[in-house]
Amino acid sequence: MNSPVLKNIIRFALLVLIQVFLLNKIQFSGYINPYFYVLFILSLPFGIRKWFLLVLGFLLGISIDYFSGTLGIHAAATVFMAFCRPGIIRLLSVKDDLEPDIEPSIRNFGFLWYFTYSGSLVFLHHLVLFYLEIFRFSEFFSTFLMVILSSIFSLVFILIAQYLFYRKK
Repeated sequence: MNSPVLKNIIRFALLVLIQVFLLNKIQFSGYINPYFYVLFILSLPFGIRKWFLLVLGFLLGISIDYFSGTLGIHAAATVFMAFCRPGIIRLLSVKDDLEPDIEPSIRNFGFLWYFTYSGSLVFLHHLVLFYLEIFRFSEFFSTFLMVILSSIFSLVFILIAQYLFYRKK
C-alpha cells in the first residue's frame, strides 16, 4: 500500500466503521465514551494543507454524526480539533524536525511527544464534543469529568493502536 491517498481512505473507512459498529456501543457508567475515530486526524501527514485538513475533519465528523444520529456535534468537534492541530504541532516541534510527508507517530517522534500531541488534541475534541452535547452549564463539573475520563480512555486506545499498527520505516 504505497499510495498515501489510498492508505488514508482505507484508514478513514476503518476508523468510522470501528467507531460506529463497535465503540459507540461501549459506555461505562455514563462517563466514559471512547472516540477512536480521531486517530484519523492525528495521523495525517504534517504537510497537509490547512483547508484540506478542515475539510477532512468535517467529513470525518459528519460521517460519525450520520451513523450516530447526532446533529453535527462530532463534525464541529472534529473541525475544531483539525483547526487546533497545526498550532499544537508548532508548539511541540522545531520547524526543522517536520518533513511534510512524515506522519505523527510514537515511532517517529517518541512516546512523550506523541502523548502530548495526541492528548492535547483528544482533550480539545472531547471538550467541545461533550459541552455541545450537554449545552448547559448546570452540569459543568459532571461534563468535565466525562471529558477527562473519555479523553484518557480514548488516548489509551490510540496509544495501543500506535504500538500495534505503526511500524518504523
